[in-house]
Amino acid sequence: MPKQDAPSPAPDRADLQADCGSCFGLCCVALPFAASADFAVNKDAGKPCSNLKTDFTCGIHTRLRDRGFSGCTVFDCFGAGQKVSQVTFLGRNWREAPESARQMFDVFPVMRQLHELLWYLTEALSMPAARSLHGDLRRALNDTDRLTRGSAQELVKVDVAEVRHGVNTLLLRASELVRADVPGRKKNHRGADLIGARLGGADLRGATLRGALLIAADLKKADLRSADLIGADFRDADLSGADLTGSLFLTQAQLNAAKGSPTTKLPPALNRPAHW
Repeated sequence: MPKQDAPSPAPDRADLQADCGSCFGLCCVALPFAASADFAVNKDAGKPCSNLKTDFTCGIHTRLRDRGFSGCTVFDCFGAGQKVSQVTFLGRNWREAPESARQMFDVFPVMRQLHELLWYLTEALSMPAARSLHGDLRRALNDTDRLTRGSAQELVKVDVAEVRHGVNTLLLRASELVRADVPGRKKNHRGADLIGARLGGADLRGATLRGALLIAADLKKADLRSADLIGADFRDADLSGADLTGSLFLTQAQLNAAKGSPTTKLPPALNRPAHW
């Protein structure tokens, strides 16, 4: 029997995790927000949040939820903030160089989307079941990473929708290969409206929940192993005691938006939110 090739080693995800100390508070300036359950006030894009200090730290970081800024605790830039700050703009901040501020703020959301794709591609490369796709996945990762290292002028011209479409095709194929190994019939809830759904204790192994609306859903003690969770909206969903080990394409932002407990089982690459 011929020897099979070993799975391609996945890149380190350290550069795809936010390092706020190396960022110029870009999420607190570049992005807009509206007064709502997530934000206490309105803020226009390009306007610094009133809580942003001169050293680019947040003046209410430890009290964000108490002060009505839970949306800030949910957001994750996938490391785009430090890439724009330290690589694209070479460590020169928007206060020192106000003439570059608008361009920096325009680049940030583009970089954030590209880094999110790098997160997913890196995960897909760690999936042994998707070994047949590892060559294509690594090429897509290298191409996307190359885009993130372009100039500010090049980055603002990136067609993110086109890049996302190509990457998503590969991610979907990787998901299908992994979920095919799960025995039994798999549930298809892709894009489903499951707002407030009662799914406590549900067997969702190998299910697809891509883009599903799970806002305020009851997922207590649900089994989500090998479930495809890319783009699923977990705002206020209750994941207490749920098993998310081996789930596909779950992000820290999704967990931050949900409710959970000490008994919720998480993939090793993600952290238990402080408010659980």
